[in-house]
Amino acid sequence: MPSSRPPRPSTFRGGIDGVLLVAVLLVAVNLRAPLTALPPVVADVAADLDLTAAAAGLLTGIPVLCFALATPAVAGLLGRSSLRTAIAVALALIVAGTVLRSADLAALGAAGTFAGTVLLGLGITTANLAVPMIAQRDFPGHVATVTGLYTAAINVGTVATTALTAPLADAVGWRWALASWSVLAVVALVWWLRAVPREARERRNLPAEAAPDPTTAETKTGAAVEADARAAAAAEGVTGTDPTTARERHVLATPFTWWLCAMFALQSSSFYALTAWLPLVLEDLAGIPRSVSGGAASLFQGFAIVGGLAVPLAARRLSLRQTFVGIAVLWLTLPVGLLVAPGLWAVWASAAGVAQAANFVVIFTLVAQRYPTVRRGRQASATVQSVGYCLAAVAPTAAGALQTATGTWTVPVAVVLGALVVMTGIGLVLTGAPRRRAG
Repeated sequence: MPSSRPPRPSTFRGGIDGVLLVAVLLVAVNLRAPLTALPPVVADVAADLDLTAAAAGLLTGIPVLCFALATPAVAGLLGRSSLRTAIAVALALIVAGTVLRSADLAALGAAGTFAGTVLLGLGITTANLAVPMIAQRDFPGHVATVTGLYTAAINVGTVATTALTAPLADAVGWRWALASWSVLAVVALVWWLRAVPREARERRNLPAEAAPDPTTAETKTGAAVEADARAAAAAEGVTGTDPTTARERHVLATPFTWWLCAMFALQSSSFYALTAWLPLVLEDLAGIPRSVSGGAASLFQGFAIVGGLAVPLAARRLSLRQTFVGIAVLWLTLPVGLLVAPGLWAVWASAAGVAQAANFVVIFTLVAQRYPTVRRGRQASATVQSVGYCLAAVAPTAAGALQTATGTWTVPVAVVLGALVVMTGIGLVLTGAPRRRAG
């Protein structure tokens, strides 16, 4: 179907729309940056607002709870609105939430900070779902590449806010330091509205049966399309050879969806548990002074930029399963290394930083491959994220409780190791299943 978007020269090989790609990357920069801006100044925030440690922790936990609890509702709304509007609303919520979280409103006090945090969580939740849909719809031949690039962009944002918020707070105070990051969302919003014209018609309005296959369905014969439908049915646990069965069966009824949920839940819970406590883990197990443990832990976030770009490059020479094997090995080095050779913490943190971002790309590449229409991709992505972030939301608290109960970080790290081992087993199965099989 021809697009009504006016033609623009591509700046990327393979016909990728460079203007839209930049818009996607600018949006991605905002998907974690407002959250990682808080930890460097959370002590100042708690002191100024007279918050307990538990209450201050909610300022970090609320957005992740939004990811888990609001995802189903947001997915339903996305099915009824254009992606252009959804992304614009998401960025507007991020701007409003960032400003309200930082505002010094005597009438609201700490309630304003929490309300702003909720708006941030809702905005990021919306973009979490919409951006992969954009990648699947508008870059159908380059899903892994675009997913890798926006994952790298997410981590560029996290590294920038982690490194720069504290120095900004020293200069202008925590409120202005946190509020200043709203500029990133404003820039993304302006570019987005210019990159995606209002008159553009979304292919989401096509019936599910007519939605284009990312592997250039318009060039396939009728027999090839039917064979692909049969293969999709087999991959999703559907019996029979009627292609309409695969189209009509909801993603919740397919075992592949639930295995993806388990894989993402273990990935995200391991990530958030380590993100929350890695400075203290390094202090306890590797003997790093507290004054530099935060900077040491930033390797875990910084090397994620490399991880987001690594999967598309590896996919040119390796299968998805071979790529995943390398990722899993790198992921496992962090808990194993901290338990057996903590003195090499820099190596383990850097390797796992690459892996945690690369594995995110693999998971959502699997979503795009197995559920090629926008409607089914949205359903699968919403399910995977909702289930995954439910576990991720409680993982930091559970890890902290284990440390309190045992008096050491060895046990929480061992639990993360167990979670990653199980995730590796699931990933080996999912990445090894054939994408297509003749009926």
